[in-house]
Amino acid sequence: MKVLTKSRFKLGLQCPNKLYFTSKKNFGNVKNDDPFLAALAKGGFQVEELAKLHYPDGVEINGPLHEYEQRARETAELLKQENVIIYEAAFLFNHWFVRTDILVKRGNYIKIVEVKAKGVDPVKTRFVQAKKANSLDNDMKPYVLDLTFQTYVVRHSMPDCHVDAAFMMADKSKFASIDGLNQLFRINETDERIVRDTRVGQLDQTGDSVLTELPMTSLINEIIDGEFACYENLNFIQSVDFLTKIYVDDQYANIPVAYSKCRKCEFRKLDQSEPGLSGVEFCFGQQRVCKTEDLYSPNIFDVWSLGAEGQRLLQSGKILLSQVEESDLKGKYDNDKLTPFARKWTQISKVQEDDQSAFTMKNPLRAVMSEWDFPYHFIDFETSAVALPFMAGMRPYESVAFQYSHHVMHEDGHIEHVGQLLLDSPGQFPNFDFVRKLKQELGNDHGTIFRYSNHENTILVAIARQLEKSDELDKRELISFIRSITKSTKNSAVQYRGDRCMVDLCEVVKHFYYHPAMKGSNGIKSVLPAILNSSSFLQTKYAHSIGQLNLSSLNFSPDHVWGIKNSSGKIDPYHALPEIFAGWSAEEMEDNLSDLEEVSDGGAALT
Repeated sequence: MKVLTKSRFKLGLQCPNKLYFTSKKNFGNVKNDDPFLAALAKGGFQVEELAKLHYPDGVEINGPLHEYEQRARETAELLKQENVIIYEAAFLFNHWFVRTDILVKRGNYIKIVEVKAKGVDPVKTRFVQAKKANSLDNDMKPYVLDLTFQTYVVRHSMPDCHVDAAFMMADKSKFASIDGLNQLFRINETDERIVRDTRVGQLDQTGDSVLTELPMTSLINEIIDGEFACYENLNFIQSVDFLTKIYVDDQYANIPVAYSKCRKCEFRKLDQSEPGLSGVEFCFGQQRVCKTEDLYSPNIFDVWSLGAEGQRLLQSGKILLSQVEESDLKGKYDNDKLTPFARKWTQISKVQEDDQSAFTMKNPLRAVMSEWDFPYHFIDFETSAVALPFMAGMRPYESVAFQYSHHVMHEDGHIEHVGQLLLDSPGQFPNFDFVRKLKQELGNDHGTIFRYSNHENTILVAIARQLEKSDELDKRELISFIRSITKSTKNSAVQYRGDRCMVDLCEVVKHFYYHPAMKGSNGIKSVLPAILNSSSFLQTKYAHSIGQLNLSSLNFSPDHVWGIKNSSGKIDPYHALPEIFAGWSAEEMEDNLSDLEEVSDGGAALT
């Protein structure tokens, strides 16, 4: 039986064409294999379990998700009771199927509560755009329409009941009142399934709740009454009817392709030789936009930050980079750095000229480098920001900095791994000790400090705000240190730039360097392999072990080699990293880690 579930409803609102591809196993879906999404999915259950404590003694509807009729029958049987609380209540009406996180029935009154791990501030969060009274806020729109669809189906299923709806979300204006709140909700993973392990039985055992309930009935009524557009110019009911028909009848909607949506579409193949079908390929073929091989040749979807220019090129039929002209792009050149316009045109022109060499603005780069002082310090942080705080006094999604690494490059080229820190003791707030140790390591000279992208700066600025509110005896000294090596963020009340402000190597790359192997990415996982594979000097150097090169490491043995080539003859140090769980005992893995296997995965770092 084909039914429009709430997840398929949301998918159809993104692009109705996707409903033709979903649930078809022969169409590839890159999100199915995304380790970052897998890690996030396993973290959201904590907020759900805490929310259930707000509505205790509920009955949970279990069973395979695809057994729609069975789950709906079990729900209907429970709803015969005068008063009942149900977790994962299921409703099947017409060709619609929804599951509600929490359902409360009191007589003929029903309230459904949708639990989301998303952080909100009840005072600042908007569900409707400030300047467009009949337009939903873009950030909140998917959540609101999800809950609206649930409410709509429940009302059809229970016509004799009054149905209200609410969100329960992590409240970023609240503080945890106990230590270890996060650790009260865990998962145990077995060969058969994931078992949720809630270690408390009552809400008062969690201290002051960091969740907040937001009534949504009034806005949902307006949406159902047609006062807001949902998909394009269709109102809510029109959108539901349209998406239901095309999904149940297995129709291809044939919505015109669009640059931004198609570029991010999960129904695609990264390489034409991969097995299965590509949804993007199907759309472009059905609409005769381009040849299939054009989607696997250098094209506009490979270019960094095209935006509106990409849509104009798509509409004009210019898909291949060989078709793009310099006049198709907007912007200008700068003699001192690569502008966004110059960065894009450099990429396109190198494809057109079949030029595989690197482009470097050498003189401007040398001028910038002349301001750097040896020894060079390179730092990298690992942090966590979770819905349920680790410590008392922390808000939801407040950052915890628990690990860093610190390398130094001396003027003679000698590289040392001089320091690292891992603060992972349960119940220990690490941020202030983290900064104290970092200050000790960086305070012995005035060498330039490097980071890659904004993360380290953002985290240190956030810790400075935490210090301001703390009772730490050395907080002024630590704040002064942080401000000396950082710059203020855009939303900071006071704007500053430290006299030893960290240099962002990502910005250096954007302004002065491009290699065709990077394609449209400035991420370090694209930049580093590109540099290594384009430099014979580096290839020769890193073909030797780190011991032979006299490079110290606190983690790798002297015989470790970074410059190993893969099966395609390319060097990629990220694939040379070991599996993080190799040789670990079950106790060491703590039964909570997730099924991610390699440190090169961003999701593994998050988990």
